[in-house]
Amino acid sequence: MRVYAHQGDTLDALVWRHLGRTAGLVEQALELNPGLCANGPVLPHGTAVELPEITTTATAPERPLVQLWD
Repeated sequence: MRVYAHQGDTLDALVWRHLGRTAGLVEQALELNPGLCANGPVLPHGTAVELPEITTTATAPERPLVQLWD
């Protein structure tokens, strides 16, 4: 998926906005976009960024619910 940076965007903010999480996805985005880190931490406005496709099977494992009172 190709997206474009807004003014003041960082890669992790861009990934969060479009994919809803960053765990492992920022690293994948860096692999898909060689040379992107040469722009520095804040991406120039309009920079095209290829984001990884995520599947529903790649969700985080569920944690057991902890209840303080029964």
